[in-house]
Amino acid sequence: MIQTWVALPEKNEEDNPSFNNYTADQLPVFTESGVWMRLIAGNAFGLRNNVQTHSPLFYLHAVLQEGAKVGLPKEHTERGVYIAKGSIEVAQQTYTAGQMLVFNKGADPLLIAKEHTTLMLLGGDPVGDRYIRWNFVHSRKERIEQAKEDWKHGRIVLPPNDDKEFIPLPEDRSKPAGGPQPEPLS
Repeated sequence: MIQTWVALPEKNEEDNPSFNNYTADQLPVFTESGVWMRLIAGNAFGLRNNVQTHSPLFYLHAVLQEGAKVGLPKEHTERGVYIAKGSIEVAQQTYTAGQMLVFNKGADPLLIAKEHTTLMLLGGDPVGDRYIRWNFVHSRKERIEQAKEDWKHGRIVLPPNDDKEFIPLPEDRSKPAGGPQPEPLS
């Protein structure tokens, strides 16, 4: 299982949390010589579903047989592939399970399965710069700082049936502990 978080456009960042469940029969499947793909959300390869999204995107579960080839949808600016199982070749380079490839705008990669391979194909249109810290993502850094404080002081309501264990905010290891801090780049 892979859990995926999608950044929201600024106008939706403070929306109340929501959850919708979609069954397999609501998610279209594409098949073509050695390629099986299920569209989880958005639109790609002529497929579309009614999964609620807040910005143009695509998210596909793909299974490729050895030697199968597939490209990425061209209608989205930002595109990538996560290799969940197996390996692929892209431009004569082999990539393996656990790797994620992100392609530049305008790139037209051809993914070739080196063995039976499971991929997550994803992408969309840019929604603007985002800050991230642990489980908090926002377009404004000060909102991330407020969320950290709210979490530390128990002001964020935990979900029903998952509210028995409190996980402390992890230490920020992106900066050296103690001593002088690096000067910002200008």
